[in-house]
Amino acid sequence: MQYRTLRLLMPLSVLALLLTSCVGQNPVPPTPLDPASLLSTTPAGSKEVELVRWNLPYEPMSLDPMKSFNYAENTALANMCESLMRLNPDLSISPGLAGKVEFPDDTTIVYTVRDGVKFWDGSDLTAEDVSYSIGRQAGPESPSYFSDYFLNVDSATVTGEREVTVKLARPDALFAQGMASAAGAIVQKKATEASGSEFGTPQGNLQCTGPYQLDEWNSGKSMELSRFDGYWDDSLPLHVEKLSLSFIADESTAVNALRSGSVDGQFFYLPPAGMSQMTGSEAVDVAYGKSLVFFTLRGTSAEGPFADPRIRKALSLVMDRDAMSRVILQGSAIGAGTMAGPDYWGDQAEIFEQAADPHAGDMDVEQAKALVADYGKFEKPIVIALQGSSAVHEQLANVIQAAAKAIGIPVETQVIPVEQFGNLYFDESARKGLDAFFTSYYGNVPDPLDVYQVFRKSNSSNFSGWDAADGILNQAMSTVDARERAELTVKAQQLVQDQQPWITISYLPNIVVQNSKISGATASFAYLYYPWAATIGGK
Repeated sequence: MQYRTLRLLMPLSVLALLLTSCVGQNPVPPTPLDPASLLSTTPAGSKEVELVRWNLPYEPMSLDPMKSFNYAENTALANMCESLMRLNPDLSISPGLAGKVEFPDDTTIVYTVRDGVKFWDGSDLTAEDVSYSIGRQAGPESPSYFSDYFLNVDSATVTGEREVTVKLARPDALFAQGMASAAGAIVQKKATEASGSEFGTPQGNLQCTGPYQLDEWNSGKSMELSRFDGYWDDSLPLHVEKLSLSFIADESTAVNALRSGSVDGQFFYLPPAGMSQMTGSEAVDVAYGKSLVFFTLRGTSAEGPFADPRIRKALSLVMDRDAMSRVILQGSAIGAGTMAGPDYWGDQAEIFEQAADPHAGDMDVEQAKALVADYGKFEKPIVIALQGSSAVHEQLANVIQAAAKAIGIPVETQVIPVEQFGNLYFDESARKGLDAFFTSYYGNVPDPLDVYQVFRKSNSSNFSGWDAADGILNQAMSTVDARERAELTVKAQQLVQDQQPWITISYLPNIVVQNSKISGATASFAYLYYPWAATIGGK
């Protein structure tokens, strides 16, 4: 198969025009990133810093860890509320607030709570706090955004002075790993219950154990954090005394703030329109890190043309992923044909590498046209949602519309304000009338099953109801042996590739921008759950 030689001239010309109009100069597509060059950390800073001003892409909707399933929320919480296990910058998992974890059998996990850990108010972290934090997320009525990790949790019981035992209804390959994400974050039982419905809001009394404590949440403006001098982990230097988190949502404004020095840093999950201005600036340093994030067109409806695998496959076959990554994503992405890239593979890299299809994501215009012809007449167009203020979403939508039109697929777009875009993940009414939406999606831990399990019937995020891989995925979820689980996951991956319920476009390395006077922020995806500011210092 020589699909690489097939190109749609119309979409590529649109790519060039779009980039020209955005940056005001002739577009010269940069060299794609080399996955082997992606970093885990940036060089550690060594000097004390009184204040670091970091920007978030929007104001968090909540600081309750179990409602933190998005970028700004987790970026803020990563320095405040720690989890039982810790996702490290190199994407390995190690003990966190649980100093030890044991597995007496396939449905029992025993956590030994680390001694000497204190909440910001000076009280000790107890086994009761751990049991409470897990228990509030279990059960069918739990409002946790991480509820899929807790589907098999029967109980989380204090079984010793510093011991909590979790009993599972059946073996679950992802629960223990998920405890390294915000799903495993521990909050103080007393403060949480006292705050009631205000917990996690500007009025709530957040009490956690992380290296930075929340001093003030000025709604609409900033969050002010300060170093917690009673922090337990002395391996982290904590050079920064105060951390101020702003909420500049507009990309151009954020880029200008970084270049002017009024903001000291920001993580980007998509390159902003002003990316080239920052990479060429002496005022900031830009680093690309290991990542579990990928950019995808995600199906949301069980009806309409996008619900038909022929149409999804046709759209996939006319997407020039390399050109999109090189031009629209400004060389800050890697064209992808599968959802789970190499940074997910971990100890089972050999199995997943062997299963990787070198032609996944290739183009075949004639096959796409044949699929559309077989589908027949369109009763209505495909409606794709894109995030407001995102130049990347807008440009990709224009290119895909042009490519779709060339093979006879009508596509319309609907812009969702950035502050409301997160509602698409949790509010069915927000998805009404939509067939798909652009999203930078990720599994929380480095296991491909954590990505593909979204297609289980029981998964709360399976909006379109695609379930062709449900049986294999359920079997994989109950498989404790890592190698056997990987082999099952590969089978599910092939079904996803065949039917394209989501159309993956690019792998998105983490982008961290820091003022050239500081360094040390976590470079990898782990910044969402690891205390990324704890290693920042002055140069």
